[in-house]
Amino acid sequence: MKDRRNFLKTTGVAAAALTFGLPQFAFSMKNEDPLFKISLAEWSVNRLLFAGKMDHLDFALLSKKHGIDAVEYVNQFFMDKAKDMNYLREMKTRADGEGVTSVLIMCDREGMLGAATSEERKQTVENHKKWVEAAKFLGCHSIRVNAYTAVPWSEDPKAEKQAIDVCSSGLRQLCEFADDFDINVVIENHGGFSSNGKWLAEMIKQTAHKRAGTLPDFGNFRIHADDKRVVSYDSYRGVDELMPKATGVSLKPTVWDDRGNESALDYNRMMKIVLSHGYHGYVGIEHGEKDREWESIVDIRNTLTELRNLMTG
Repeated sequence: MKDRRNFLKTTGVAAAALTFGLPQFAFSMKNEDPLFKISLAEWSVNRLLFAGKMDHLDFALLSKKHGIDAVEYVNQFFMDKAKDMNYLREMKTRADGEGVTSVLIMCDREGMLGAATSEERKQTVENHKKWVEAAKFLGCHSIRVNAYTAVPWSEDPKAEKQAIDVCSSGLRQLCEFADDFDINVVIENHGGFSSNGKWLAEMIKQTAHKRAGTLPDFGNFRIHADDKRVVSYDSYRGVDELMPKATGVSLKPTVWDDRGNESALDYNRMMKIVLSHGYHGYVGIEHGEKDREWESIVDIRNTLTELRNLMTG
């Protein structure tokens, strides 16, 4: 493996002192909370979980073992346990026992917020309510849901507006329920319309609820792909547009431009954008290389830690 210092230089981290204006950061953050915190998204180890090589209940323990003390759960790995209080209590006991913070639950496979009919949207909201309750019990601040819609993806402004209308309707209903539990409902850019930063920011605005927010994912700005082309949205611009309503961010080590091209993440540039919005919450690592999941997670953790140390002096 490359020497850590050389690796940091190749990612642009070593230039942070000049780009960020480190003395200012050092002055403002000393003796206060960290400039940002580091968490781990459970999807990073999805292969191990799906293959039965790892138990969901061990996620908090293994995260702490690898130097990360905050976790972001994925509901797929305890799909039938949302109302099982004994199971949730065991999750909470294990996390608390390791000194691990439960940050959020990423929710999939519970229907489309932007379903075609109001009845279907109501059912999607009903399906998510149990995850709001589970998040509250576990001590999370948010659930992450998807802005999937029955409106086929199109670059037609009329289709974009229709998709905003149906998704914001479903999201607001869920936010009204979640408000009673002090839980945020955040949308990740996750393909289709939602991977257009401008569209997602507008959808959250139209939802017009204090619990509606975003979870910008650095690497999920591929909008559409077919045999002819890949449609993508610039990751740096997209994160900048989504940060005003963000309660978390997901770090993938690759980004997109507006021309369908994928490239390596410039940690320095992206974190400058994140921090420029006054964000000091969790940066959730969501990446695990096949057959070296934990090693690659630790690599990113180390990169973030050294970047944070450079910024704070």
